[in-house]
Amino acid sequence: MCAIPENTESRTCGTCTLCCRLPDISYFDKSANAWCTHCIEGQGCSIYENRPALCRDFLCLWRTDDSLPAEWDPALSKMMIYQQGPQITVLADPDHPDLWRSEPYRSQLESWAAKAEPSGGYVIVFCGEEVYKI
Repeated sequence: MCAIPENTESRTCGTCTLCCRLPDISYFDKSANAWCTHCIEGQGCSIYENRPALCRDFLCLWRTDDSLPAEWDPALSKMMIYQQGPQITVLADPDHPDLWRSEPYRSQLESWAAKAEPSGGYVIVFCGEEVYKI
């Protein structure tokens, strides 16, 4: 997994709007798992051209890491993944609470956790009100 996000030209958000729903975004007073008031579900941001820097600067790992296979496309996996130092954070869509536990996802999450552990890293999964450390 890449350490420094760089936009991957071959990957786009498409109709994915998970980043408008799953994370807590205090700038918009938006709680986790609630839709941003600026999001048009399945289409994207209604203020895209004027969106704030925190939205402009964020790219999930699907957009920044070409090594992720096609099944990690957030539209398919129902997960938004990002990396902060040695920590990999997974925000799983609570409408699909068990998908992250199924294959091929579970074994990949465990592999990432094992690789990160020697340097103090880990994988953390947020799904609805539940939090899991792998």
